[in-house]
Amino acid sequence: MEEVVEMLGIDSVMASIDMGNTPLVILGLYMIMLLSFGVIAYLRSKSSEEDFYLAGRGQGVLVTALTIMATMFSSAAMLGIPGLIYKDGLPFVFFALNLPLSGAAVYAIGSRVWRLGKKRGYMTPADLISDYYGGSSLLRCLVALTGALYVIPYIVMQIKAGGYLAQRMFPDAEAVTLLGKNFAIFEVGVMALSVLTMLYVLIGGMRSVAWTDVVQGLLLLSGMIIAGLATVTALGGPRSFFQEVTALPPEALSLPGPSGAWSPWKLMTICMFASLATMIQPGQWIRYYAARSTETLKRSALIFAILLPICFIFGVMLVALGARVIYPPILENGVLLPHPAIGTQSDEFDQVVIALIQEHIPLLLGPAVGVVIVSLILVAIMAASMSTADSNLHALSAVLTRDVYDKFVRPNASEREKTWFGRAVIAVATLLALWLVMLGENNPDFQPLALIAQLMFVAMAFSCQLLPLAIDALFVRKGSQTGAICGIIAGIGTVFLFTPFPALIFGEGSFSSLAQLTKVLSGLFDIGFCGFVVNTGVFAIVSKYTPSPSPERVAAFEKDLKRD
Repeated sequence: MEEVVEMLGIDSVMASIDMGNTPLVILGLYMIMLLSFGVIAYLRSKSSEEDFYLAGRGQGVLVTALTIMATMFSSAAMLGIPGLIYKDGLPFVFFALNLPLSGAAVYAIGSRVWRLGKKRGYMTPADLISDYYGGSSLLRCLVALTGALYVIPYIVMQIKAGGYLAQRMFPDAEAVTLLGKNFAIFEVGVMALSVLTMLYVLIGGMRSVAWTDVVQGLLLLSGMIIAGLATVTALGGPRSFFQEVTALPPEALSLPGPSGAWSPWKLMTICMFASLATMIQPGQWIRYYAARSTETLKRSALIFAILLPICFIFGVMLVALGARVIYPPILENGVLLPHPAIGTQSDEFDQVVIALIQEHIPLLLGPAVGVVIVSLILVAIMAASMSTADSNLHALSAVLTRDVYDKFVRPNASEREKTWFGRAVIAVATLLALWLVMLGENNPDFQPLALIAQLMFVAMAFSCQLLPLAIDALFVRKGSQTGAICGIIAGIGTVFLFTPFPALIFGEGSFSSLAQLTKVLSGLFDIGFCGFVVNTGVFAIVSKYTPSPSPERVAAFEKDLKRD
């Protein structure tokens, strides 16, 4: 390790490399391009709910594949997951196994969702689920709630990533004064990413989201490859890289990792259930409806299952492991902290990729070329954040408009009114997420979920509670409406108990015994899996004693599932 540090010419705290105005120029061009896509999409759009949310159900293979990948590949993948690998070493590399399974989910689940959506005019997950189980308003609201509980944390963590990126891209920037209030560069980055994403989603709907996802998807895949090459080269090539990685401390090369957090069962349940949860969340579900055909989805699934794992392993896993060699974490008073070149707080592991590429690419390629490449990679990381934020803002708008406003508030609203209500949801959701991020940054006492990765796992755990109902409606068709309602309530309630919020609401002492139980279980299994087990058990037991959908309804669904 000492030889690597000496070879690279770095000391315990890396010397800062002046980025100049290059990041600002590249970022400005990128923002102009995104807004242009929004305007073009608006000019091609129609004033209808289906066009705003599904872009006419005509997306081809390239757009479908890249928008699915870009939606999944968020700041959690570019910041949170590398932070976990940097912190815990090789064990978390097995998380990459979730990607082929996610591709299989697109192939198997996506094609069935498309068939039913095309035949029956569905636009949201709740359209399909509630219709199959008899049109229950309560079930529709619960499915919509499940989607919202996934979407909101994901929007928050994408916006939070914008602040991290701004701090790294413009480390010497002074505070900006707006309306008599000073905003630090973190806050400026958060606001800029929020407003830009909100604008092009508001303007162009699904078309602008999908088109920008294509560009953002290409950017982030390219950025991953470049970052991986830079990391391996920084350590002297492939042979030297793997020699250095195998020389890491034993606890960083075996389960459960230095923090003791990753038991084999936990990793396995995360790979299985987190991946499936990600592929049935509202943003992805809507993409299945928007595809041109089932063939489009099946080809997209194949591209996804081959391309994304390769880029993820090479551009995320290798970068994080290389960073652990170059910047070993520090154990201080029993607390594992990042190297000073990465950060000084226990919640700053997320910044490892940014720190590594910013320091080493200019050293390897020279200041002029290196700064341009670093700026492009940082914009690629921003693209990962924005491509997920835009998809989730768009999905939340669809869920609240279609499943709440359209069904319960204004059933007779015009198409134009519904699309404008959807735009209002996007604006309000953006402002709410922005407020939560600002509150967490400025108030040390408000830190229920500090790390980006924590937000990711909680969001996926809530989305996972839709899985039993989706599997039953699409494949098994044995459950009942009452069973579905009871199961999803039990699943959501179980996941909620694993978050810090019960203690914040009811006080620390109220749930002391339960807190100990959830702590033990969360150390053994993915929390989404825990909720799934309770959900499925309740769903199965209640369904056994309550009426299932009529044979005619089941037969009609089976018939529609066989048609393209």
